[in-house]
Amino acid sequence: MPDSSSAPEKPHLGLPSGLDEPIRDFGNSLTLERGRSDRTLEAYESDLRQCAAHLARAGVKTWQIATADQVRAWLYTLSSGQTSAGDDYTEASLARKLSALRMFARHLVRERVRPDDFTELLQGPKLHRKMPGTLNAEEIDALLAAPVGGDAHALRDRAILELFYSSGLRVSELAGLMIQQVDLESGFLRVFGKGAKERVVPVGGKAAEALGAYLSAARPQFVKPKTGSQLFLSERGSAISRQMLWVLVKKYAKQAGITKTVKPHLLRHSFATHLLTGGADLRAIQEMLGHANISTTQIYTAVEERRLIEQHAQFHPRNLGSKKGRAKTP
Repeated sequence: MPDSSSAPEKPHLGLPSGLDEPIRDFGNSLTLERGRSDRTLEAYESDLRQCAAHLARAGVKTWQIATADQVRAWLYTLSSGQTSAGDDYTEASLARKLSALRMFARHLVRERVRPDDFTELLQGPKLHRKMPGTLNAEEIDALLAAPVGGDAHALRDRAILELFYSSGLRVSELAGLMIQQVDLESGFLRVFGKGAKERVVPVGGKAAEALGAYLSAARPQFVKPKTGSQLFLSERGSAISRQMLWVLVKKYAKQAGITKTVKPHLLRHSFATHLLTGGADLRAIQEMLGHANISTTQIYTAVEERRLIEQHAQFHPRNLGSKKGRAKTP
């Protein structure tokens, strides 16, 4: 009887092995070489298998003979709502799928599965990037002052809000912080962001004070027998969850009387925009945010330009009384 443990895995969802096995190899290489998160890997593999299923229906059984025209036809099918489910994908979704396919195509060339990059001539959709919302200084002050009192929950929540705004962390980064990543004496954090990339992020004076108070007076009250070295703890003594951080931010925004929809990422946007307004260098902001590409950070310059235009329209003497000048700033 053959050893089932050594038998190759069956192709996913009936895909030909020539299409499915390279996707498995690609996923393994991302896990070992680049430390991608499970969610990222699942998204990439889902996109690639969706493309592979389209190729299989066209009679293609291996990536070695896939062409740019066939992939272009797949993307068109997705964008025009011609899928079996009638889905009409957004520009951002299509761009993500093409990005995954480009990475995969380069992998196939590196592994000598094929000699050329069949995605080289493909053009992605032009993305119309949505301007990030921000909180103004008064709203930030009100939000940070919302956790009132000296009990353990108030001290913890004040430290969380201060750190969000002081350091511009992603919600997943803050939820995953460990005590050993914090150096209050030197005033910085070591953060592991997307792709497990490490960066150093400054901690402002107010945030350092709030963190110090939490660590000395509040965190010990959340500790349970099995608690590890996670920085922010829940009632159960485990690391506070991303979902709980969302709940806390929304709760205190409501208490502060802020009418905007406030999410943790809004504090990250506010952090970047306020730094830029204060004169910080764009490259420094990019490094603190952990953006791989400066173009991602440059959207904050557009936010600041928009604010200046609105201020000019509202207050310049030659605009007062005009239709443009009467427009309210959102």
